[in-house]
Formats: sequence, C-alpha cells, structure tokens
Amino acid sequence: MASVSVQIVESNPHLRSLLGWHLQQVGYRVYQAASLYQAREVFHLRQPTLVVLDAELPDGDGLEFCRWLLRQHQPYILMLSARNTEADIVAGLKAGADDYLTKPFGMQEFLARIEALIRRNRMNIPPAYLDYGDLKIDLVQRRVRFQEELIDLTPQEFSLLYVLAQAGGLPLSRSELLNRAWPDAIDNPRTIDTHVLSLRKKLETDPRQPSIIQTIRNVGYRFNPEFLNGYNSGQDNSDQNGVEEQRRGTTERGFSQPTAANQPLPISK
Repeated sequence: MASVSVQIVESNPHLRSLLGWHLQQVGYRVYQAASLYQAREVFHLRQPTLVVLDAELPDGDGLEFCRWLLRQHQPYILMLSARNTEADIVAGLKAGADDYLTKPFGMQEFLARIEALIRRNRMNIPPAYLDYGDLKIDLVQRRVRFQEELIDLTPQEFSLLYVLAQAGGLPLSRSELLNRAWPDAIDNPRTIDTHVLSLRKKLETDPRQPSIIQTIRNVGYRFNPEFLNGYNSGQDNSDQNGVEEQRRGTTERGFSQPTAANQPLPISK
C-alpha cells in the first residue's frame, strides 16, 4: 500500500494530522491540505489515488471541489461531514463522492472505507499514472515528468520506459524488451542499447553512472524504483561504462499502481 497516495483535505488541523498519521501507519503515502486553494495545488502536484474531502472548508464548498475533482483524472473521493441527514448524504454522493462518512466516526471504520475504495480502484480502473516520487509516468497522455519538469520523449522511448517500469524492478533481456516495447518485429538487440542511452541522457543526473535504468550483466536492463522512491540506502548503484553488477538481493518495491508484467501498452492518441 505504500505506493498508494491519499490526499486529505480537512480544515481541522488535529483531525487532519490524526487521519494522516493512521494512514501512514498502514502504509499509504499521505499529502495534506487545509483549504481548497491548497487542495488544488497539492492535487495538481501529487495526483493522488484517493481524496479524503471535508465537505465544509474555510474558503469554499467541498461539494463544488468534489465536482471539480471529477473533471480531473477522477480519483476516488471519500467525503467527511458533520451533516448526517439523508439529503446531505445524497447531495455529497451526487456531487461525485464515492463514499460518505459522517462525523464523528471511528478510526477503524475510516480505514476500512479507505481500503474498500482502494480495492475497488485496483479491480476496476486501469492506472492513469505510475508514480515513483520524482518520476511520474502519465499512461493516458503518454507524458513523463521528472523532478516536476516535462521530459520530451519519443513514442518509442516512452514505450521502452513503460515496459521497464512495469516490470517492478526485475531485469529484462534485450529480446524481452524488443517483444514488449516495439510495435513491429525487430531482430536487432542493439536497438535497445541506443534507446536506453537516449533515455539516460534525458532522465539521469549522470548518464555515465545511471541510477534509474541500470544495466544487469549478462541479462539486459533493470528499472530501479528503489532509487526514485528514496529507498536507496546510500550504496553506489552506478554502472560505469554501462555495466552493472548483479542485483544484491535487495527487496523489490512495487508500482504506484499494480500492473501485470504482460499488460498491453497504453495506446497513443
């Protein structure tokens, strides 16, 4: 669950902090906002999977913000409110909330409702983003942002990065990458090397010592989610001259959204 992000939009600082703490304890990434203005800024920056939304905020109506969220990439919305009449609940659900929880509520119920919404998201909705902290891959628009800057990738570079990323840190051979990332049959493994080099020039701080796309000796290439998500313990993950030592049995970390290794590539518009 550490890869799932939740945005809390709540004007009460004590409740906001309490909810955030409990969500972090069970493994969610949490972003907080105290007002609608902050909420929009955080949403655009973080693109959360789920938004916990207070219906009553100091600078506007939570219902209107709920409608605004639906015009974005449609995260799941859990609305919180002290209003508990049937009319209030119906208004919240009609505004776009996926669930409605009246205050006061128990923390176990709150966490269970969050889990149910996330489970529904995983079962029914293909991921719109892969989020690795500094690196965000938009699967709908086929865009990549690194350290908040839009990276200009060719369609083939995007496909290659996507295939590497969805492998979850497992190394892929050049032939596997050709089969998964190229639309036409190509029998030249060195094509992979050329595109990996191009990706490194656009993504790596030092392409000669790559930390994001690593070379695995006698295998191929590996995407390194640990480095991007801050799990790097400080060891040197560089691969001088494009050669990386075999993996050292480190625990693999997952995606921001789980995807199968053989999931089809997002289709260009």
